[in-house]
Amino acid sequence: MGSKAIVLVSGGMDSCVSAAMANAENGEVAFLHISYGQCTEERERKSFNDIADHYGVERRLDLSIEYLAKIGGSSLTDTSIDVTEADLESKEIPTSYVPFRNANMLAIATSWAEVIGATKIYIGAVAEDSSGYPDCRPEFYEAFQQTINTGTKPDTRIEIRTPIIDLTKAEIVQKGIELNAPLNLTWSCYRSEDLACGTCDSCALRLRGFEQAGAEDPIPYR
Repeated sequence: MGSKAIVLVSGGMDSCVSAAMANAENGEVAFLHISYGQCTEERERKSFNDIADHYGVERRLDLSIEYLAKIGGSSLTDTSIDVTEADLESKEIPTSYVPFRNANMLAIATSWAEVIGATKIYIGAVAEDSSGYPDCRPEFYEAFQQTINTGTKPDTRIEIRTPIIDLTKAEIVQKGIELNAPLNLTWSCYRSEDLACGTCDSCALRLRGFEQAGAEDPIPYR
């Protein structure tokens, strides 16, 4: 239990459950939040800090990589692109995909891990989302693990952990309840910062997960 881990915490449900698992499995956790110019970044930052406070995390880093917004290509960062209504049966990449975002975030987490001596990086990627988001696929993380192994100091040992990657949203909800994760503090909506819209991809997946788990979502919806 003496290990140190960095947890990427967006403020959403998946990262919250991953944080709960990391907190149970390690002696110390450090929380990393990365904004990228998304329209709900202030609300997500509040959730990040609330979750960190819940677990008593002292070492936390809040960074911005708004160059992804300048690059564009996503409805989350470009107001000229509409956040589409959810289509949970679609296999197309949605407008909410932020090109290669997770690679940028993992690179930053790796840099911080080398500095503070963390041996694990937790990220709440879910393969169920991978048809829409290429950087949520297990093979992406396997490839990035090789990048870390090759691009860090010879004595550095950093392992990427994706503890919920094989779970459905319903199983993630169940795992969160089992671990007493503060799901009431999380935020998933792509559109709104006050009441969740309930109809964007993220809201729809979350609501379906709670419904299939037989639980009530504790956050407010329109």
